[in-house]
Amino acid sequence: MLEIKNIYKAFGNNEVLKGVSLKVEKGDVVVILGPSGSGKTTLLRSIDFLEKADAGEIIFDDIHAEFARISKKTISQIRKKTAFVFQNYNLFHNKTALQNVTEGLIIARKLPKEKAIEIGKRALDKVGLSERYDYYPSQLSGGQQQRVGIARAIAVNPDIILFDEPTSALDPELIGEVLGVMKELAKEGTTMIVVTHEMHFAQDVANRVVFMDGGRVVEEGTPDEMFSRPKEERTRQFLRRILPDFDYVI
Repeated sequence: MLEIKNIYKAFGNNEVLKGVSLKVEKGDVVVILGPSGSGKTTLLRSIDFLEKADAGEIIFDDIHAEFARISKKTISQIRKKTAFVFQNYNLFHNKTALQNVTEGLIIARKLPKEKAIEIGKRALDKVGLSERYDYYPSQLSGGQQQRVGIARAIAVNPDIILFDEPTSALDPELIGEVLGVMKELAKEGTTMIVVTHEMHFAQDVANRVVFMDGGRVVEEGTPDEMFSRPKEERTRQFLRRILPDFDYVI
């Protein structure tokens, strides 16, 4: 479905991605873990062309392109297959929840307003916000704002949803409501790549876990492999720091 091959990205002299490759099949929930500065978010943003990678290839269904030479038309084709859920919601503060969801449908997808409203309401219902159509972001909790962000992603019916640390800006008591929505999406077979520090989500929901450090993929495997018997010492160091009860099985 989606394959990234040997992607490189630098900001000035700072090489953030150093030949990262990633393959995602339909229905996969791939969780990317790693310390700050490991390149996780840059990888995610490069897949959606919010950042332009310097080198590497992307294969998405029948699209095959090089990052350095990709055309605007091909970028547009890929973006129509994806949706991005941002760490800090990225909502329009002067628009209601429903308007935030329908904006992309009307402007980018050229849907009639009535159809966009129908789809937008259905998406908000799905994330538990059927009573909040007309609320502005300032009237919503952080968890509700992030659920609007997820509804906006669902509404465009993407082939894959990219989540960039979707709970990191939330108070602890609000994290569960967002993860709950994501778990339901996973149960329905939604293909997702999730950058997160939520280890229990990775253990319970992911079918593949990728650990990045220093701009490279250090190790990847099933949740059981990664959390019970990781092969690389760097992975074990990370898990010991993040999970106090981490117990490496030889």
